[in-house]
Amino acid sequence: MPAYDSLVEIFVELIRRASTELPADVIKALEEGKEKETESGLADKALGTILNNIEMARSTSAPICQDTGTPVVWIHHPVGVSTRALAAQFETAVNEATQRRFLRPNAVDTLTGRNTGTGAGRGIPFIHFEEWDEERIKVRMILKGGGSENVGAQYRLPEARIKAGRDLEGVRRAVLDAVFEAQGKGCAPGVLGVCIGGDRVSAFEMSKRQILRPLVDTNPIPELAELEERLLKEGNELGVGPMGFGGETTLLAVKIGILDRLPACYFVTVTYMCWADRKAAVSIDEAGEATWLS
Repeated sequence: MPAYDSLVEIFVELIRRASTELPADVIKALEEGKEKETESGLADKALGTILNNIEMARSTSAPICQDTGTPVVWIHHPVGVSTRALAAQFETAVNEATQRRFLRPNAVDTLTGRNTGTGAGRGIPFIHFEEWDEERIKVRMILKGGGSENVGAQYRLPEARIKAGRDLEGVRRAVLDAVFEAQGKGCAPGVLGVCIGGDRVSAFEMSKRQILRPLVDTNPIPELAELEERLLKEGNELGVGPMGFGGETTLLAVKIGILDRLPACYFVTVTYMCWADRKAAVSIDEAGEATWLS
């Protein structure tokens, strides 16, 4: 499929959009959060600064945050398309986006401490491939910053410290504990991606996948839809607030996925995404034409 042999520029544009332009639903949630805060209070000022930062980044195509994060990518591709070729093109795009300053050179050799200088390295970008029956490629990406990654958490239930058993009430307690323990260090207000079940690896991937969902969608599983709504309400009642300054807006959304598990394991995995909820998506047809997705 020769049309898929030259996708680097599309991938660069995908990275640029994610790095410099927040989705409309995220901006709307931040604006609504600001309206709930006390005028001229610290939370109100923090959200005002955040919104100004977002507009400046968009107008100048500059990164929203100096920590431009790890590109975490999900690529759906037709039968017969080389995943090795797609991975190579995406890594080239990361290098090019770093040269154009849409990404900061953030990749560091863990053994030597040296920066690779290219924005890419072992495991960066982190790409998931999924074959499907459609004759097009769909790419979805988040840019996952290190500050918010530091406050992600994984709980092994039951957990006596928080009186969490192996049920949805235990899940609720674990998620609220993760938000409270973060105390704004993940650059609140945040978006939570949660996975119930799975193993330690699959659960973190599923929790990150939840970040791709629109903030206002409804979980198709009624029990999880109810839990998402409750956790959003109760998370905002913790009083952590924007950047930990206190206030009404600690979370913008909670999104929960579920995986089956082994009898011995019951994991609750929380991915914390900061207010800079950077994501972008594109569909590429057989002719190599891009359609940008919201």
